[in-house]
Amino acid sequence: MKVIICGAGQVGWQIARHLAGERNDVTVVDSNAELVRRAADTLDVQGVVGFASHPDVLERAGARDADLIIAATYSDEVNMVTCHVAHSIFGVTRKIARLRAQSYLAPKYESLFRRDQLPIDVVISPEREVAEAALQRLSAPSTFDTESFLGGKVQLLGIALEQDCPVLNTPLRQLTDLFSTLRAMVVGVRRDGRLFAPEPGDQLFTEDQIYVFAFSEDVNRTLEIFGKTTKKQERIIIVGGGNVGLAVARELEARTDRMRAKIIERDRATAERAADGLERTIVLNGDGMSAELLEEANIERADAILAVTDDDKTNILVSVRAKQAGCKMAICLVNDPTLVPLMAAVDIDAYINPRATTVSSILRHIRHGRVRAIYSVGDAEGEAIEAQILGSSSMAGKLVREIELPEGALIGAVQKGDRIIKPVGDTKIDEGDVVLLFALAKDVPVIERLLQVSVEFF
Repeated sequence: MKVIICGAGQVGWQIARHLAGERNDVTVVDSNAELVRRAADTLDVQGVVGFASHPDVLERAGARDADLIIAATYSDEVNMVTCHVAHSIFGVTRKIARLRAQSYLAPKYESLFRRDQLPIDVVISPEREVAEAALQRLSAPSTFDTESFLGGKVQLLGIALEQDCPVLNTPLRQLTDLFSTLRAMVVGVRRDGRLFAPEPGDQLFTEDQIYVFAFSEDVNRTLEIFGKTTKKQERIIIVGGGNVGLAVARELEARTDRMRAKIIERDRATAERAADGLERTIVLNGDGMSAELLEEANIERADAILAVTDDDKTNILVSVRAKQAGCKMAICLVNDPTLVPLMAAVDIDAYINPRATTVSSILRHIRHGRVRAIYSVGDAEGEAIEAQILGSSSMAGKLVREIELPEGALIGAVQKGDRIIKPVGDTKIDEGDVVLLFALAKDVPVIERLLQVSVEFF
């Protein structure tokens, strides 16, 4: 597949890394020559320097025979014009654009992206993706990472193991015997900075970070088995009243369990817009770093603080101060991946990486086969993939133990019609089934071949 990626920032570079690693023909376009050089030097891609929306630049990038264009520059308008030029002049069949401004995404303006207007096939909103990720973290407060699959019936849980975990030093096969009715499977383990797919005889140790596929009804039991509490979140303080904070507060207001939220926003105009857009949420105008303002917001009684300003250091420091003041849980937005190793050291419970959420969303729309959902794990170390089995797939008609999965891949759940089952060796995979897999990044191309790629599904 020939792909043009416009924008060589964090998201564009990561998408290029994924697609180039899977032997696609990738060209990266950016007006910043240094970013293009970095991509061309470190990845197996071609680079073109120039403005992505200019027809001559796209032509140099090979737009005349491109299968897909991904517009992920920092400008919404450049991304939209790029897709329009790619469609109108070069006939590129599939176009994905990243758009930040919420005005473009309002339902009443949805006709804007029709093929006879601005022909964009898929619109990715980082703010909406991050807001959804924040809500996922709040729904599983004892995890450092979480994502839903199979219509919300299965969760991927990232769990950091501590000394009080009751199943340390226990081989995974024994966990199956001890908890025979538990519908959960450990599919990934990060130890000493390295992520791997465990074998049945592997044990778990203190400070391991594990990834578990768990059926939604069994999430609380799964967390308890790995030494985590499952207290319900009722009082939430959100620091940052921009698009992300506002979207989270609106969703919390809409829930039937009536979580109580407060927003702290430094900019007065932004705070006023948030207050106008919410019904029950209290909005405080001030600096989230202020100990006095946090005290006014009753931080010591809060179940969680969610720091989602546009400054990483502010988010981290606010989270640290909130935990010191008695807040039970801290979740913060971190754009810079080099800051992630600090999270555990400063007692931050979970983080949200906007790059990872956006990359996951884009990959979901460009994967081969009938891939219905995809989630990028860690720093693009692995992927959780939800895919429907085609009749031409080499997996169709085989038992799980007969499928030649790579060492870094595991099947965590199988949906057959309305039933979702935890697979065992004798589980048969039929055409039309939906499988949920965990795979290390290096093994994703093998998984795609097993799913039997076909150009008709691009």
